[in-house]
Amino acid sequence: MQPIVSVVMATRNRPTLLRRAVASVFAQQTVQPIEVVLVYDGDEHDIAELDELIDLERGPHALRALRNARTPGLAGARNTGILEASAPLIAFCDDDDEWKPSKLAAQLPLFDDPSVVLAATGIEIHSSGGAHARPSPASVVLDDLLRSRITELHPSSFVVRADALRGDLGLVDEHLPASYGEDYDLLLRAAKVGRVVAVPEPHTVIHWDRTSYFSEKWQGIADGLSYLLAKHPEFDRSGVGQARIEGQIAFAHGALGDRRRARSWARRAIGHDARQPRAYLAMIVGMGLVSGQTVVAALNKRGRGM
Repeated sequence: MQPIVSVVMATRNRPTLLRRAVASVFAQQTVQPIEVVLVYDGDEHDIAELDELIDLERGPHALRALRNARTPGLAGARNTGILEASAPLIAFCDDDDEWKPSKLAAQLPLFDDPSVVLAATGIEIHSSGGAHARPSPASVVLDDLLRSRITELHPSSFVVRADALRGDLGLVDEHLPASYGEDYDLLLRAAKVGRVVAVPEPHTVIHWDRTSYFSEKWQGIADGLSYLLAKHPEFDRSGVGQARIEGQIAFAHGALGDRRRARSWARRAIGHDARQPRAYLAMIVGMGLVSGQTVVAALNKRGRGM
């Protein structure tokens, strides 16, 4: 029987967290069968982690394991899974996140509208400061996404039409430096080719109570966001949106200790929006008064990101 949804899960060196994520997919209520496509993006021995999943209760669901056959990193791993998936709908779930049992059953009816290309859900962030419910908007358009990344639309909640990913929408951008912002890029592109909608309730659990692969990779963050600004010229029509990203780039350079670039990007951000707080934080971090890691940790504890 063809699966209803293929869940592409890129993974690297996280066997315990991966087990939790896969178990949450297999525990989905009423939606079956589901195909989980694991894509290993690490060392040769990593695929041995599959042994950790053998005894999971699968029911009618299928589990497949592949190696990343494309560009090393998250974008290439996701594309490897997308191209191998067999269902008409493709979902993402990061290997350190999990789904509530109601997630897919609440979300899939949104695809009864043929104009919907991507559907998400609200999220529940688990941080060192506790659990933080973050309901999502029911729908967004391109201008909304230019103005704000809308953190509530998290890739671990995404379900996307497979024919769109292999057609007008396109695959995950493997040219993005460090794959940083690949989810935001996908949202922006999805809003250009169809409707982006969501179930506002938090059906997806996002774990910030662990170390992220991006937590201190400031150069990749700066390069990835600079790439996105150049790739999407529509940002020119949103000064607030430009300033937000420029402020993030300034902050990353400040965390790297590059005061000159931090000041330059901060000035650009303030020129587009004098109230952009990231620009001022960037200069404080750049002067060494506080570390970038300390600022991000404080925000994450409250369920907020930079």
